[in-house]
Amino acid sequence: MPAILYQLDDGVATITLNLPAKLNPVALELQRELGEALARVRTDGSVRAVVLTGAGKAFCVGADLSAMREPEAGQSLGDHTAEWMQSVSNPLIEQLRALPVPVVCAVNGPAAGAGVGLALACDIVVAARSAYFYLPFLPKLGIVPDLGCTWFIPRRIGPARAMGMALLDEKLGAEAAVQWGLIWAAVDDALLQGEAVRIAQRLARLPAHAVQEARRAIEQSERHTLPEQLHYESERQRELIGRPSFAEGVTAFLQKRAPVFPPR
Repeated sequence: MPAILYQLDDGVATITLNLPAKLNPVALELQRELGEALARVRTDGSVRAVVLTGAGKAFCVGADLSAMREPEAGQSLGDHTAEWMQSVSNPLIEQLRALPVPVVCAVNGPAAGAGVGLALACDIVVAARSAYFYLPFLPKLGIVPDLGCTWFIPRRIGPARAMGMALLDEKLGAEAAVQWGLIWAAVDDALLQGEAVRIAQRLARLPAHAVQEARRAIEQSERHTLPEQLHYESERQRELIGRPSFAEGVTAFLQKRAPVFPPR
């Protein structure tokens, strides 16, 4: 059984974590196959948006602790884990953030440990009302949150709440995650997949470069002063106003119709 399912429908690629019996841990085979699926998205120009979700009762429960064994040849488990993360796991997060199309995460159940980082690496996160986000790293294992959790979470909800999530061993429900600004929306469980696809279809109609520009602009704002960010915005307009998408947008506005942007 494949660890990842991939389906393309009308420009929207749905990538499903498919180890439901184990609640979709970031097992070695799942990471390899997810990397292959992301590469497929990058090279297939017909893909305009992605939905990332999980099969079964959970989205992703993080590391497969039952599979962690001391490696051979005298290497420590810590060395082996760090090297695997740096060569495979971390690049998955970077690849998600660099995809040329928007990514919607449909959190269908618990997102725990590294599964939180995987979800938050997506551009829009929608969760089932029964879902929750949980960081057991420090309170249960004495290790730091990983796969980007310590980067994404404080930027979304601030350092005080990020510290609470990291240390207090509490599950953050989907509704609270919306209220805190961690995710975009929570919907009834039965409506989750349909809502995620609907959002992905809306995003698929954007100019092809829209999501990459939005990512960069928001990330730049984290390290810029206001004058620096104002300058950044004006410099991006210098280039983007010359592109066909701007001309189409203006024409559509004047003609009182929806714009139709070319594929990537």
